Amino acid sequence: MIKRLLDFLDASPVNFLAVDNIAKILNKAGYREIDPRNPIGKVTEGDKIYVKKNDSSIYAFHIGQERLDNEGFHIICAHCDSPTFRIKPNAEMTCEGGIVKLNTEVYGGPILSTWFDRPLTIAGRVILKGDNAMNPKTRLLHVKRPLMQISNLAIHFNRQVNDGVKISKQKDVLPILGIVNDELERGNMLMDIITKELNVSREEVLDFDLYLADTTPACTFGMHNEFISSGRLDDLSMCYAGLEALLASETTRRTNILAIFDNEETGSQTKQGAGSNFLASMIRRICIAQGGGEEAFCQAVERAFMVSADNAHAWHPNYSEKYDPTNHPMLGGGPVVKFNASQKYASDAVSAAIFSEICREAGVPCQRFVNHSDVAGGSTLGNILTSSIALRGVDMGNAILAMHSCRETGSVADHIYTVKAFTRFYK
Repeated sequence: MIKRLLDFLDASPVNFLAVDNIAKILNKAGYREIDPRNPIGKVTEGDKIYVKKNDSSIYAFHIGQERLDNEGFHIICAHCDSPTFRIKPNAEMTCEGGIVKLNTEVYGGPILSTWFDRPLTIAGRVILKGDNAMNPKTRLLHVKRPLMQISNLAIHFNRQVNDGVKISKQKDVLPILGIVNDELERGNMLMDIITKELNVSREEVLDFDLYLADTTPACTFGMHNEFISSGRLDDLSMCYAGLEALLASETTRRTNILAIFDNEETGSQTKQGAGSNFLASMIRRICIAQGGGEEAFCQAVERAFMVSADNAHAWHPNYSEKYDPTNHPMLGGGPVVKFNASQKYASDAVSAAIFSEICREAGVPCQRFVNHSDVAGGSTLGNILTSSIALRGVDMGNAILAMHSCRETGSVADHIYTVKAFTRFYK
């Protein structure tokens, strides 16, 4: 199970590739893709379908024996985006000596210093000319070798670096791509990489959504290999746990849904994010395909339960003062239910009790997380989704260290625990 997770993390450096990999796994498991531009058609017991939005979010449905308005649905939500750097248009900047660096902008809230002095590559999607202007083609790109690096300034020129230095997002974190050794490369280095990797001409390339990614493989470490070290554990580990549980589920009376959103790290307010009405629209259309209508959709929502799966903060042995004194989850201690008095999380006493019982039935320990009252916390997609679909639900996740670092730390045991809990939830 852990080997499958590590392979998925390595193959999914950005949201587009994560969604593509999930779709391929669903296809092998007998799911069929539907085009949201077309009628869904008849939906019957046991049907396995999925739909994508923007190639960066994906929603899978395992249709139950009963209509949604009779039994509701169980849904696990996660997000496939992670903090990184987006390559800007006209990105190449040629400096003295022919050194080329790329102009980038920060996506989300990364720990900037963790991206320095690492071998990096590029990944994302490239838009090519199609049959007409309204229908361009999309190709995914993942250069599987080190291409660039964000190099630190030597300590001899920055004696205060270990005392804490403010990092400029425009100046300090621009990666070095190469040295021009042919005049034809000037201003074309990035385009040369794109065209060679995709085997297309420059004239075919219209635009791109490309991001930086660490090339160091995901791995386990520790005396007993009890820890996971990888980028994007937040939140691809939850995406994959939900996927494994969905694939293990049999057809039940209730419909099971896995919803993988994009853009959680930037607020979710996009057509492919949890703040859009796309998921609600798809559930409504399934209700209609089952012979129901708006009333059926409303009943289905009232009978539903959501697990919003986004990782939590593990207790850090070097910074115990940052954590709530009685609610700080430990690595290896099991899934974490997250609470916030200001309603940044969807959990309440009822939904927490339900999820805790699911964990108990699965033979899995369950922990609690509440922020230290003097330390501001983040939010997640659960409460954003419930603002558009009035779902009962709980916010949870696995405890990890160094959230939003280029490389985060999780627990092998916790991943196994969560897959077990999710599998029980879908039953």
